[in-house]
Amino acid sequence: MSLFALEPRREASRAASLAAPVVAVFCALVAGAILFTLLGHDGLSAVYEIFVAPLLNPYRWQDLLVKAAPLAIIATGLAIGFRANVWNIGAEGQYILGGLGGTFVALQTLDLQGGWILPAMILAGILGGMAYAAVPALLRTKLGVNEILSSLMLNYVAIQLLYYLMRGPWKDPMGFNFPQTAMFSFDQTLPMAFPGTLIHLGVPIAAAVALTAFGLMTRTIVGFQVRSVGASPKAARFAGFSVNATVWFALLLGGGLAGLAGILEASGPFGQMVPSFPTGYGYSAIIVAFLGRLNPLGILIASLVLALTYVGGENAQTAIGLPSAAAGAFQALILFFLLGFDILAGYRVKRGRARRAQDASGGAAAISPTPGSAIPTPSTTGTQRA
Repeated sequence: MSLFALEPRREASRAASLAAPVVAVFCALVAGAILFTLLGHDGLSAVYEIFVAPLLNPYRWQDLLVKAAPLAIIATGLAIGFRANVWNIGAEGQYILGGLGGTFVALQTLDLQGGWILPAMILAGILGGMAYAAVPALLRTKLGVNEILSSLMLNYVAIQLLYYLMRGPWKDPMGFNFPQTAMFSFDQTLPMAFPGTLIHLGVPIAAAVALTAFGLMTRTIVGFQVRSVGASPKAARFAGFSVNATVWFALLLGGGLAGLAGILEASGPFGQMVPSFPTGYGYSAIIVAFLGRLNPLGILIASLVLALTYVGGENAQTAIGLPSAAAGAFQALILFFLLGFDILAGYRVKRGRARRAQDASGGAAAISPTPGSAIPTPSTTGTQRA
């Protein structure tokens, strides 16, 4: 019986890969409108309130930039790892540990003053994220444990640690029994980048991180090493590059940037540590990384798109009574269509016997994805030990 099968293209379409994010977002809007209409809501109004209304309100642009900043910082670190075929799915936990690390310094310096306190908090946040990312790095390089599973499971450990600290040792005794820390002092709070606005210093920091990462990946030997290990670990070894060292670098960098995003959020929009601190940025940043084609400059644009779902989702809840899960639904649709179009960019659908299609492709995926593609190479299906 004839079946549909995927046949690798001779050469992956770069133009299709670059166009995939735009097409994926458009298809997500159409599919989302249909979905919410079937659920009894006004689908067109849902799309308008989430993706159009915030752009027409100049005050909401401040919210967009504030929410895009942590997404861009985390996604930049993840993208570098993904280029090396190091799949860090634990950015949410590293984001939390970064916030906790900086909060620890804040709690120890509540009665102190000085311009050194905030930099110390930021440094502690970066180190907290790096330390948490070091766990899957150690397990991968020493025991061959897949970093996807280990980093993902550690997210839940971080959440439980946060809940314990908020309800126990770090609970504010003057907080009317609410599970939260004391409010940060003036010297522990992130200053505004532009006085009179909501845009804190984390926004220009996010832009600086992305620009620095772009230079790192395109102008340095470190970036070449990351790309080489991701393209072919065996060839990278012949070139004198250490796969294990690249794994450590990718995970520590991703964890450090996630931790940086965590402490910037804690000392900025939150102003304290609370149980609701896990916002899903670590997971959404994965979509941002792929939507930006694993390019730091593209990530800056993609972070605004995902931030739009957060800001617009809040807007839609009050305007038309849309459920809070609407933002997550649109994010999932964007990722779904993005993955689908990336598959079609590297493969063509043919009708024929599945066995013949397999034989024609040599029994395995013989194509490498285009740069920034969401299609993993065969080496990502298992952990390679150096």
